[in-house]
Amino acid sequence: MPPLIDEPGFSRAHAGPSARKFARELGVDLTHVTGSGTKGRITHDDIKAFVKGALAAPGGGGALPAVPVVDFAAFGPVEAQPLTRIQRISGPRLHASWVNVPHVTQFDEADITDLETLRTKLKDGAAERGIKLTPLAFIVRACVRALQAFPAFNASLDATGANLILKKYVHIGFAADTPNGLMVPVLRDADRQDVYEVARQLGELSGAARAGKLSAAQMQGGCFTISSLGGIGGTAFTPIINAPEVAILGVSRSSYKPLYRDGQFVPRLMLPLSLSYDHRVIDGAAAARFTTFLAATLADAQALIEAVP
Repeated sequence: MPPLIDEPGFSRAHAGPSARKFARELGVDLTHVTGSGTKGRITHDDIKAFVKGALAAPGGGGALPAVPVVDFAAFGPVEAQPLTRIQRISGPRLHASWVNVPHVTQFDEADITDLETLRTKLKDGAAERGIKLTPLAFIVRACVRALQAFPAFNASLDATGANLILKKYVHIGFAADTPNGLMVPVLRDADRQDVYEVARQLGELSGAARAGKLSAAQMQGGCFTISSLGGIGGTAFTPIINAPEVAILGVSRSSYKPLYRDGQFVPRLMLPLSLSYDHRVIDGAAAARFTTFLAATLADAQALIEAVP
């Protein structure tokens, strides 16, 4: 659709006042519209059909502007390094999610002082069973509870965008840093596993990812994704939703902060949380309730090690 209206041509177009007003509201230049009414008179339906055609046309008004092509060698020495196979696959998917999904990120903190104390007490016993009891295992268990309490986060929009598909299963993906790039294995039926089984599967899936031995099935069917950068650093970030999921949790490095309790400041280990969500499905109030619930769940460490019925 042309960005400017040819005013002289617009005034000469064969259309009534109502159609002219409608065209101006939509920014349509009537000189480009073919009328189907009596003696070629332009109708409301003609204007609607023109707009639909313009939006559907390749390179129409909705197309993204191209990034300028730059000869970087003109400014100094360069080296071309091919993207990895994983980057070539994941890049377009991440771009599609960022362009098509309206992202909003809710930031929060969870007090994991008691959780870390409990984990430290239990990790040696878990190691004797061949299990590495990491903080991520507790975070997965907490996310399971949050997803059960807020079903809209464990859902996807259907192809029409008119219906929300609520999932009766809980498969949780987690970002794994590998020598070949970022991969997202999926922990299936996380709601049926206690923290030890979650930790065992996290270890097995992470090992398979690093060895390049993940099957396609082990990276499909996720309902919700966790991206944990706590082992590296950072205080917060904005993770990109793994569409068609509707939310992703980013976890940064925990640190001790002074919290005011019972009339004095006490050191507490705080975990930064960054929840990106699809604003078509989830509003800000729901996101704040989700992170508040998640933080409270992480603070109740003892409940996270209870047996799963």
